[in-house]
Amino acid sequence: MDDVDAVQAQIARNMITSGDWVTARLDGIPYLEKPPLVYWAMAGSYKIFGVHDWAARIPIALSAIALALLTAAFGIWAFGKRAGFYAGLCISTCIGLFLFTRILIPDVMLTFTTALAMWAFLRALDEEEPHARGWAAILAASLGTGLLLKSMVAMVFPAGGGLIYLLLTRQLFVARTWKRLHPFSGLAIMLLIAAPWHILATLRNPPYFDRTLLGGPGQYHGFLWFFIYNEQILRFLNLRYPRDYNTVPRLWFWLLHLVWLFPWSVYFPAVAKLSFKPVDRAGQTRLLALCWVGFLLVFFTFSTTQEYYSMPCYPALALLLGSAMAAGGKWIHRGTWTLCAISGCAAIAVFAILAHVHGLPTPGDISDALTHHPKAYSLSLGHMEDLTLDSMAYLRWPLVIAGIAFLIGAFGTFRAKTQRAVWAAALMMVLFLHAARMAMVTFDPYLSSRPLAEALMQAPQGDLITEGHYYPFSSVFFYANRTGLLLATNRRLNLDYGSAAPGAPQIFIESSRLKELWMSPARQYLLIFSKDEPYYEGLVAPGEIVQVAESGGKLLLTNHPLDGS
Repeated sequence: MDDVDAVQAQIARNMITSGDWVTARLDGIPYLEKPPLVYWAMAGSYKIFGVHDWAARIPIALSAIALALLTAAFGIWAFGKRAGFYAGLCISTCIGLFLFTRILIPDVMLTFTTALAMWAFLRALDEEEPHARGWAAILAASLGTGLLLKSMVAMVFPAGGGLIYLLLTRQLFVARTWKRLHPFSGLAIMLLIAAPWHILATLRNPPYFDRTLLGGPGQYHGFLWFFIYNEQILRFLNLRYPRDYNTVPRLWFWLLHLVWLFPWSVYFPAVAKLSFKPVDRAGQTRLLALCWVGFLLVFFTFSTTQEYYSMPCYPALALLLGSAMAAGGKWIHRGTWTLCAISGCAAIAVFAILAHVHGLPTPGDISDALTHHPKAYSLSLGHMEDLTLDSMAYLRWPLVIAGIAFLIGAFGTFRAKTQRAVWAAALMMVLFLHAARMAMVTFDPYLSSRPLAEALMQAPQGDLITEGHYYPFSSVFFYANRTGLLLATNRRLNLDYGSAAPGAPQIFIESSRLKELWMSPARQYLLIFSKDEPYYEGLVAPGEIVQVAESGGKLLLTNHPLDGS
């Protein structure tokens, strides 16, 4: 897909072709925002399977599977087989994990390292654990690996939750606690894993130290200033430059967890009835999970946040839900009734939509029936605002499968005991998530520019120019494996900082330069949104524009006639 999905995949490819595994690059520009481990994982997949879009997704898919298995193992160790199974089922079939692994972001990997660190933390403290030192090493290795995935937050989340737990259990100032955690050898392990890349990236992207307080257009202060100060501290304070992100309203950030953990979130009230006294392994795990969730959510309450930033607390919520579901009780029974009602209402709504769109024509692709809300696209679910009732006509089969899924959920949970209700809910989600995957295929022309890339590869050789910054047409760069110029006078966003680095190619151009290139004998290709075509016709004259391809409300244009046109 366009945006960050193809950006991540292309960065990994660029590492292979350039041979530089330290400094990420995009369109020839140093891309210093993120640690490299997710790029290394995708590049490794390319080495094995070749450069394909599906190969880029293998590390994310394997991480999701590993996370589900880890959560189940953690739950079995803490609560027993049934609760552990329920915990693994919760995280593997919830909406949030599915939704936020459709794009190539490292958050599911970070969630795995966070969960492993928290489990290792408890096992290192367990007086009955015969391999406490080994678990302390696993804790340190998890933190070090997390630093290469998501930087400082990978250490802040486990450390914050763990310190609160130690404070509540009166172990924070006990010498034996720190002897079992082995902080000095743990620090050595963390540094051994994470320090080499940070040092190399700093040395290869000077200046090494810069005391500038705030960034601005055209300023470059090296890797260390941008990666540590601008990307971590200033981003937390909402002062980062460039400000290429938005933030979810705080109330919605909290409430949306009812959606991300659905269908299992109906059992949240039962969690309140659990015992959080750390008198045994189960109570200790529940208390740690509560500290884990609480610290992370409060942290992002005071910071800028996206919907998926809270993914590292999903395992903790799944553990609490699995424990509550295994314990049973009246609140589990009430949750099952709630799920039955929600599933039934959803089934009615889906079949009502199907009745409404029956017989509606579906010309072109789904983009023809959507509205546009560009200001919302900096949020993960921003494109949901584009949906219209008529656009559902393009989604008939996904709606049919979703309707069947909701019927299974409604009838399967009706007056059902916990075990049957769990299986019914799980089956409902498997079908529903499959329907969601089918819907994403329908959205492909809108969310991806692959048809334009295919047309570009079949057209005569020429230089590529895109409207706006890199992200809106990033899948063209990936599928065609091209670099290009960016017509982005005012909104350079992610590539703005790296474009000011010494030796960086001049990829940004203004309208006057576009006109010069367009009127030259050399062939040029221009990627734009269909709605902006009148502007470019006025800029270079209508007779000088030849349409090569159209897809999803986007156009590929050229300045000279094609053979046979």
